[in-house]
Amino acid sequence: MLYYALVFFVIALIAGVLGFGGIAGASAGIAQILFFLFLAFLVISLVIGLIRRV
Repeated sequence: MLYYALVFFVIALIAGVLGFGGIAGASAGIAQILFFLFLAFLVISLVIGLIRRV
């Protein structure tokens, strides 16, 4: 999932440099959503791992 967030971030950067504002905004939004989903899953996995260890 982090891979896809980075891919959409790179697409947003390239589109922004080339002047495609709508595509850049959409790609940046998707990358942001995927990044926060990745962080949420990471925190959930860490908490579950700590609970199972105890």
